[in-house]
Amino acid sequence: MNVPQVLAVGGGSVVPIPPLDAVAELAKVTVVDSANDHWPALPDAEVAFVWNFQWAAPGRLLTAAPGLRWIHVAAVGVDRVLSPEIVASDVLVTNSRGVFDRSIAEYVAGLLLAHTKEFRLTYDLQRQRVWRNRVTRTLAGQTVAVVGTGSIGRTIARMLKALEMRVVLVGTRRRLDPEFGEIRVAAELAAVARDCDALVLAAPATERNRGMVDRTVLDALGSDGYLVNIGRGSLVVEDDLVEALASGSLGGAALDVFATEPLPPESPLWRLPNVVVSPHMSADTEGFAQDLVAVFLRNLHRWIKGEPLDNVLDKKLGYVPSTA
Repeated sequence: MNVPQVLAVGGGSVVPIPPLDAVAELAKVTVVDSANDHWPALPDAEVAFVWNFQWAAPGRLLTAAPGLRWIHVAAVGVDRVLSPEIVASDVLVTNSRGVFDRSIAEYVAGLLLAHTKEFRLTYDLQRQRVWRNRVTRTLAGQTVAVVGTGSIGRTIARMLKALEMRVVLVGTRRRLDPEFGEIRVAAELAAVARDCDALVLAAPATERNRGMVDRTVLDALGSDGYLVNIGRGSLVVEDDLVEALASGSLGGAALDVFATEPLPPESPLWRLPNVVVSPHMSADTEGFAQDLVAVFLRNLHRWIKGEPLDNVLDKKLGYVPSTA
């Protein structure tokens, strides 16, 4: 049996690429830094493991490894990796779908609970040593729209449904879903938002989804509405969002992803009192790095056996098509 050669691309991440000892038992592994301009030539490498999912020059993979046949990305969102060269090639691309579902769902539920129960005001009053009793709302009975019908969006929807929220799913095509009823479509997002207390973005960064949340959608969500974005910054027209938050035409927002990351210090989002800013960490829980390697390892076993790979992307769509 030929031992496959794997090109592993690290660097550029807060969490360094973990040890690949288990991978090295199955393949010859060469680890390179995405920031390094001088990679070894690897004409025999058929497989690439991309740890740095924010890497902006994935076309270098085809230069360093002209025999490349499969790229695995240690992330769910793969927009940075899908360069024109990669999309036009015959190279298979897989992602790590499933690893982050529960972590992100818990994060979203926590944000919505914190907003509804006014935790920020409670902390502010505590710092001022002010004892002020208040009446807050319950999350149960509120309506939330979750944009994205992949595994992350569905797990979020299930968790919020368990909290007795009314959940509306928004996807790319209208259909009846056995679990959530009618799936609405992004073209009617403003109409959906008008009937919602909260809007959660869990859609992939595709050209079709770019700027899907603009002034019209934000105005429809309204002064009592709340936006949560754990998808990608490109889903939102950020200038429209800043204006809506500053004017009070949108009640508030919790943002884990941004048009530019890290979020620049001069961004007004840092200073707005009705915004929660977090540094793209909604998915990152203890052990996630090892879980990402395990997903790649399972697919590597399948590759060696000649079996179909899991989580294969439709490169033109930009995501793994849902089977639900």
